Amino acid sequence: MSWRRALDVYLVDGTYELFRYYYAMPSARDREGHEVGAVRGVLGSVLGMIKGGATHIAVATDQVIESFRNGLWAGYKTGEGIEPDLWAQFPLLEETLSAAGVVVWPMVEFEADDALAAAAEAAARDERVDRVIICTPDKDLAQCVQGERVVQVDRRSQQIRTAQGVREKFGVEPARIPDLLALVGDSADGYPGIRGIGRVGAARLIAKYGALEDFPPQALGEQRALALLFKDLATLRSDAALFGRVDELRWHGPAARFAATAERLGDPKLLARATGAVAAR
Repeated sequence: MSWRRALDVYLVDGTYELFRYYYAMPSARDREGHEVGAVRGVLGSVLGMIKGGATHIAVATDQVIESFRNGLWAGYKTGEGIEPDLWAQFPLLEETLSAAGVVVWPMVEFEADDALAAAAEAAARDERVDRVIICTPDKDLAQCVQGERVVQVDRRSQQIRTAQGVREKFGVEPARIPDLLALVGDSADGYPGIRGIGRVGAARLIAKYGALEDFPPQALGEQRALALLFKDLATLRSDAALFGRVDELRWHGPAARFAATAERLGDPKLLARATGAVAAR
């Protein structure tokens, strides 16, 4: 009788987590006066996941907020308005996670969401993987969900969204999420959707016609080209080569430099937590 431990791959939206902890955690500064509270929060959370049993984990971040999509739509989201104390923690988060032994993908031309989509698709191709768990509540990532094998998790509410959950939440299949977002818009990403079409109406149109490309000309009229542009914005790119084998995502413990990193962050408990995570494995 053969037995093996379940292999779950955890893919974390580092940009979302950094924003979340920046606004949820009290201010904390290092010896030089730099804000580090959000980085401490994200790191502690990731170490908690590892101690809780996550063996294969990676974090994607937006090294810059702008991406190739800004060249497609002038109103697409930018880094304008991000508080300096938050923005300054992005490179620190990448450096800190790397020192902790966690795989990090800092994205420049593409977005963190694209990295998560590419990683989810690549991990799902490995027959040894039981589940791919995308850790973010971002509705864009719902398009990556596959049955109960590739799922989306909101770590704040502990809600797990399977393909059935996507259908119940949005009224469409995961693969049709870009079509839905194209029609209703996404204020967080900076595109408005199609005038006169709401969430319910959009879901009905998709149920009737399928993908936007298959809509009859009269369904969208003169707004068809705009809808297809918005779908292009909403469609995550999954062709980035981020890793060769899932084994590369396995956590083996912090690097030797992590002790200095923890000291810099002014939280000696982080080193103890990393050590405890190693001991718990």
